[in-house]
Amino acid sequence: MTKYLPILIILSKVTSLQCFPHSTSPFFQRGTSSAWNKKQFASPYRVTRQSRRCCIKAIFGSFASSKLSFSRDRYTSKKVPLHKPIIQVISDIDDTIKSSGGVEVGGIALGGIDTQYERGDFYPGVFQFMMEISSHRLNLGDENPQDAAFDSKPPPIPPLKVAVLTARAEEFRAALELKPSSKLVVAFQKAGETIGFPDWGIGPVLYGSVAEWVVQDRKGLRKFTNFERLMEQGRELNPNSKDLPGAGALEYIYVGDTGERDQEAGETMLREYPELVRAVFLHAVAYKEWPVATPPSKLINGRPVVFFRTYVGAALKAVQIGLIDTDALDRVIASAESDIGHIPLTDTRWIDLNFDIKKARQFFTINPRLV
Repeated sequence: MTKYLPILIILSKVTSLQCFPHSTSPFFQRGTSSAWNKKQFASPYRVTRQSRRCCIKAIFGSFASSKLSFSRDRYTSKKVPLHKPIIQVISDIDDTIKSSGGVEVGGIALGGIDTQYERGDFYPGVFQFMMEISSHRLNLGDENPQDAAFDSKPPPIPPLKVAVLTARAEEFRAALELKPSSKLVVAFQKAGETIGFPDWGIGPVLYGSVAEWVVQDRKGLRKFTNFERLMEQGRELNPNSKDLPGAGALEYIYVGDTGERDQEAGETMLREYPELVRAVFLHAVAYKEWPVATPPSKLINGRPVVFFRTYVGAALKAVQIGLIDTDALDRVIASAESDIGHIPLTDTRWIDLNFDIKKARQFFTINPRLV
């Protein structure tokens, strides 16, 4: 091992550098905030932990993978009484949970751009999807959550409530606040009742401001900074970790849409906190346009960014990346079919939903039970 010591010292020096202005290597990633304002938030290139691992593996080959212990071990269950980190879903509201209807005031979108559904309509299956994501790991006591199936018994601990990052202005909170009696809160509670937790639903809500409502380009940055505020609240779940808030105890899944800078916010989360953000799901929406183009899924720092048209499609992707099982997918399908009700088969809402249901059924035939 001593003969490798000089190389390790060189690597440690290289990975401590802060700026590689001309590098195009995939080992390096661009700082986050420059996506919005390069002059004000310019951030240098930096070497990630993944970079260090790749460099060491390239030099030592199988020796590195079998002998060296990397810093990722800090984020495992060794520091918390859980075999795997639990999940908290973070969600936008307008055009993610319910349709904005594409309403505009003075040429400024009032919450979003989706015109396929009426303003205020909930998207079919959305509450079931978020409940399945939130509760999937909690009923599993074994080391690998993919080794056991979700059954009708309640999880041993309550699923975390859904945190909300919204562009709604704090100044209008009195009119826009999510009250316990609101339809959205009640719908979440009904989904929680199906697994024995009627108090599950909306948790912390972090608002935007009038400034972001007027200057639309600032919405992504505001949602990202609100996410960092949320992480600070998660620190108490693992007070022994001084490096990352909530590390080891908590991971996040962000659900947003393509209409209000949610993609910028979600991708920034993955660039800055890949250890904590498990995945980003983005509802593809458009203004007075159908069919809606749905971008292909992609990876950022090894974490998936998933685009979807319906929550059945989102659930299918969640099964494929190991976030829920096929039983959960079946429940999301049943919920979506119930939510959409009786509408004409020529309605674009049914066409989109039916398309994703058929894809899910085809997946079932190939994977009759994938957990």
